[in-house]
Amino acid sequence: MKFTVGIALSPLEQLPALAKTAEEVGFTSIALPDSLFYMESAAAKYPYTADGSRFWGPDTPWVDPLIATAAMAAVTSTLRFYTNVLKLGSRNPLLLARQVGSVANLSGNRFGFGVGIGWAPEEFEWCGVPYARRGARVDEMIEVIKLVLAGGMVEYHGEFFDFDPLQISPAPSEPVPFYVGGHTKVALRRAAKVGDGWASAMMTYDELVATIGTLRELRAEYDRADDPFEIQAVCVDKFGRAGYQDLADAGVTDAITMPWLADGIGFDGPIEAKQESMRKFAAEYITDPIVAAS
Repeated sequence: MKFTVGIALSPLEQLPALAKTAEEVGFTSIALPDSLFYMESAAAKYPYTADGSRFWGPDTPWVDPLIATAAMAAVTSTLRFYTNVLKLGSRNPLLLARQVGSVANLSGNRFGFGVGIGWAPEEFEWCGVPYARRGARVDEMIEVIKLVLAGGMVEYHGEFFDFDPLQISPAPSEPVPFYVGGHTKVALRRAAKVGDGWASAMMTYDELVATIGTLRELRAEYDRADDPFEIQAVCVDKFGRAGYQDLADAGVTDAITMPWLADGIGFDGPIEAKQESMRKFAAEYITDPIVAAS
């Protein structure tokens, strides 16, 4: 099983140092969250906490995940990066294709595109995009971005997006993997149908096991059961070597962690303390790899 460092809510000036340390001690990837802005009053509940409240405030630091990838890729050579997840619904697919292609090229194909729809009506409406029919719109966006990133002259004529032949160069020299987020049946079906993997938000072990089972069924339905498929998980109740072994045996391929939180160091804790937590974590779980039972 691979281990990824989540950098959500960390001060922006810490990101290059966190990336360099993650690479040095053996983490596979950095997971980058996405939030466009903080609205004072939200029209919808946040879907990944029990009471629907947001666990960050208006002054919490966020960074554009594609720009952060470029900055951290510049100070590393093997570490991978993926969005976990970028909210597609409020954005334009051609502009995103340009940005994703640029990041993939500049990072030497070390970027994976984790995508979701977005939960906040304000992020759609205040960016000039309707909230209604957002799922169907995102399905077309994924088609458009994949089409453009494949290279060459392409055109698209859909319900939401329509353009004549165009080309964005250079195309990435390798396919950009798409990881689809979301916990609903519709989101899981989208991941099984078009994704190279699925990205969880915060879930219990039992919820993860059930979801992984559903994904297996859906992938078989789409005749994709034997295709490579990543399961990127944030589990809230499995820790320690035995806990991570359980996750690997359940089918998790990539555990997203914040080692410093387990050591009582907050999101805004000092960089030196975070680096030490990463080193301790790597010595315990990465130096002696955790392998799923056959």
